[in-house]
Amino acid sequence: MMPVAMLLGGVCYPFFSRLAFLTPWLIFTMLLLTYCNLSLRRVRPTAMHGWLISIQVLGSVAVYLLLRPLDEVLAQAVMVCLLAPTATSAPVITRLLGGSVESLTTYSLMCNAVVAVLAPLMFSWAGGGESVSFAESFFTIGRQVGVLLVVPFVLGVLVRRLVPKVATCARTFSNISFCLWSVALTIVSANIVNFILAQDAGHYRQEMIMAACSLCVCIAQFAVGRKIGRRYGDTIAGGQGLGQKNTILAIWMAQTYLNPLSSVGPGTYVLWQNMVNSYQVWRKSRKEVES
Repeated sequence: MMPVAMLLGGVCYPFFSRLAFLTPWLIFTMLLLTYCNLSLRRVRPTAMHGWLISIQVLGSVAVYLLLRPLDEVLAQAVMVCLLAPTATSAPVITRLLGGSVESLTTYSLMCNAVVAVLAPLMFSWAGGGESVSFAESFFTIGRQVGVLLVVPFVLGVLVRRLVPKVATCARTFSNISFCLWSVALTIVSANIVNFILAQDAGHYRQEMIMAACSLCVCIAQFAVGRKIGRRYGDTIAGGQGLGQKNTILAIWMAQTYLNPLSSVGPGTYVLWQNMVNSYQVWRKSRKEVES
């Protein structure tokens, strides 16, 4: 279903890109259904989360310094793909894959908080852009995290504690999250295709290089995250935490602080990460059928 959703969004992008206003509501609903199954006692930081954040921050600085002598815009694009915080929808995919939603939620909250503080400083250093103040940037990032991550988290915990019957009912319909995610994926794919086609035609070669590099970074982050997670018995949360990015926020940060062309990096990253997610969900379903 996920590859079909991406293909449908890409082919019919003029129509589905107009439905972008539905995406936050779809994500909010998916997370609320997911968080109704959350065990608050298991939401706590671990050493794995510290390693993942360190790789995310230090890795973004390292790749920027490494690629800057070759191409400044490419260096900025790859840096954004590494530094971007975990996607707000990552807990949904984590649950579909049978991973720890509590662990992924903990990392997502930590990661978004760190990025909200460090991103304005790092991007001002890398891009020299100072058009947006630190306070404004912090508020913009915090607003996205608060509305799409913290609010459904709090509501889910309250429902589980105060009206457990409703939480039980939410668990019954939790599989609807996959259908909602497929609809959201169709809309996101349409937005990305529309975004890429709107770029300057004179930079196609550079854009293709950025797309290829974002693919390599995407695969590497999923692989490294899973490897670190495996050491702590948390493979899926590790891979999703480091690999699945909030690309909408990443595109905004790139266009605000850096060369606007660098936003092609996170723009294509969303396609790669959802291909990886599609493969992971398919592989899990196949194993369940075989067993």
